[in-house]
Amino acid sequence: MNHSGNADLTILGVRFYVGDAHGAVERALQYGGLVVVPAAPALKNLAVDAHYREALLGADFAIADSALMVWLWNLVERPRIPKLSGLLYLRTLLRHPDLHGEGTTFWVMPTPASAARNVAWLRRNGHSVRDQDVYLAPIYGPVIEDEELLRRLEAQQPRNIILGIGGGTQERVGWYLKQRLSYRPAIHCIGAAIGFLSGDQVRIPNWVDQLSMGWLWRVASDPKRFGPRYWDARHLVPLLLKYRDKLPAAQS
Repeated sequence: MNHSGNADLTILGVRFYVGDAHGAVERALQYGGLVVVPAAPALKNLAVDAHYREALLGADFAIADSALMVWLWNLVERPRIPKLSGLLYLRTLLRHPDLHGEGTTFWVMPTPASAARNVAWLRRNGHSVRDQDVYLAPIYGPVIEDEELLRRLEAQQPRNIILGIGGGTQERVGWYLKQRLSYRPAIHCIGAAIGFLSGDQVRIPNWVDQLSMGWLWRVASDPKRFGPRYWDARHLVPLLLKYRDKLPAAQS
C-alpha cells in the first residue's frame, strides 16, 4: 500500500500506481519523491539497461502510461488496471494551485528551442516560470553526473522538478537527483508531454489521449522518426508475458 491508501501493483518488478490522475498528483505533491512514466520503447530495455533498471526500481511510483503494457496485463492478469497517460498526469499537475506560485517549479528541457516554446506556453497559461527556473540538459552519458544541475537545485530548492527530456534518460536523471539532493522535492518525469501542449511536439487532442492512441498520433505525424521506435516496442510483449509481475533477469 502507498501513503494515500491506494493499492500499488507490481509489473515487471516495478511499482505502478493504480488510480486516477488526481490521486497520483496529490500523492506526488504531498510526499515528494520520484515519479516515472515509462513508455513501452524504454520499458522493453528493463533487462538489458542496468542504469535504467536501477532508476525504475528506485522510483517512488510509476504511472501506467504504456497502452501496450496495460493491454497485455489486462489480457493475462488480474486485477485489471486503468491506463493513466503522462499527458493527463501533466495536465492535472499543471492545474494544481501549488504549481502556480513563483519558484515552485524547476524545468529541465532538452534544447533551447524546446525551452522557448514550452516556457512561452506555460507563461501564457498562468505559470510564473522565471529564466532561472529553466535548465538546458547536457548530453548525458550512461552514468549521470551533473554537478551544475545539483548546484542550481540546492540554491533554489523548488518543490517540483519537472524533467522534460527523453525517456530512458530522464528516469536516470531523476534517480540521480533523488539520491543526491539534500531535500525531498517531487521529481516528475513527464518527457515529451509538455511539448504535446505547447506545440513543440505534435499536439495530442484530449480524445486521442482518452482512446490511448497518442502513440499512433505521433507515428502519423512523423512516421520515419516514430515508426521504428514504436515498432521496436513489440519486444515488450514476450518480456511481460514471461515475467508478468516479476523483475526480468538482468542480461549483459
